[in-house]
Amino acid sequence: MTTTRVLTGITTSGTPHLGNYVGAVRPTVRASRLANTENFYFLADYHALIKTSGDPARVQRSTLEIAATWLACGLDPEKVTFYRQSDIPEIPELTWLLTCVCGKGLLNRAHAYKASVDKNTAAGDEPDHGVTAGLFMYPVLMAADILMFNAHQVPVGRDQIQHIEMARDIASSFNHLYGEHFTLPEAAIEDNVATLPGLDGRKMSKSYDNTIPLFVPRDQLKKLIMGILTDSRAPGEPKDTEGSALFQLYQAFASAEETVRFAQAYADGIAWGEAKQLLFERLDQEIAPMRAVYDELIQDPARIEKALQRGADKARAIATPFTARLRHAVGLRPLQAVDGDKTAKAHKAAAPSFKQYREKDGQFYFKLLDAQGKLLLQSSAFASPRDAGVCIKTLQTAPSTLPSEAVLAEGVSDGELREALQHFAQDLG
Repeated sequence: MTTTRVLTGITTSGTPHLGNYVGAVRPTVRASRLANTENFYFLADYHALIKTSGDPARVQRSTLEIAATWLACGLDPEKVTFYRQSDIPEIPELTWLLTCVCGKGLLNRAHAYKASVDKNTAAGDEPDHGVTAGLFMYPVLMAADILMFNAHQVPVGRDQIQHIEMARDIASSFNHLYGEHFTLPEAAIEDNVATLPGLDGRKMSKSYDNTIPLFVPRDQLKKLIMGILTDSRAPGEPKDTEGSALFQLYQAFASAEETVRFAQAYADGIAWGEAKQLLFERLDQEIAPMRAVYDELIQDPARIEKALQRGADKARAIATPFTARLRHAVGLRPLQAVDGDKTAKAHKAAAPSFKQYREKDGQFYFKLLDAQGKLLLQSSAFASPRDAGVCIKTLQTAPSTLPSEAVLAEGVSDGELREALQHFAQDLG
């Protein structure tokens, strides 16, 4: 069965809170245990510099806290590639290579940049007031994170889909100019991940200063929960679960049966103080064992550093040779290789090629053309570009096998097809 590469990162710009745990940490730890996946988890400390300029202590502390959180919540660094972004020097190098094929117009359309421009315009300021080149180039760095490891899937919320689409556009531009080097990633939409309310009922967010830190001491956790805003309904009065921050928080941690009982308590008029106590006990039940591990890790940063360095070694075992290949592709080569590369270029120009594309029906297809552009093979429809890519790879590595998804073009002989496919087998060999 095909292995799927999945990549996830968390920006190291703050202390993890309950919303981060439910929305990002817990689902990614669970996903890391799925069969037939190869998982990459990283601490996005380069990205953090966009948000925390001038506050280096915050970046360092957040990196420690987020790494400890992932480990305390059950991420096994022996079974995944767990690394710090800044420990992979090939990533900023790839960012520059991608920058050189990325149109400025594409970056102009990025949501974060447009929001800054709109805000400045509304305030009567210059459009780019306060906008750093880092903020503007953020999508290219994110593309480099994804494309360096040729991730098939990137779990994101709907507000991040644009970044995955931009990564695909940038990868396609590079592939068009320099050959097929990058897999086109897909967004794995996390529709079922809850968005938790904070202390004031709005979305839990550091920007609203309404968060509940994930691993605060037990007494402080209770104090924060007891301070959650509720309405004025007295004990004995039925209470609505709809729009209740207490209920949403409880539901994010409880089983279906526990949630049903809590909803019934609302209907029966539970007192807010009692409801908060039940919420505190349910949260602490799940968090307390992890808190103990987290506290141990925070006191032993060298242990975390060691895990990250092992992860960086695993990541660079992929990134270093891949970057060497990309450097060669764009012309950053030893000078003595010039003559050989002219021959290789001429060989490539006269070679058969696969063309992968998307039709108006939303489905993905590919075709095989010979050196003169004659159609040799046409595929049927695929639901995703990755599925089409897997079929192409099968044809390239096993030329004697013709998958059912691909059919010979009219007038093409088996011999012509075998001769074209043998070219790919020789190149791979």
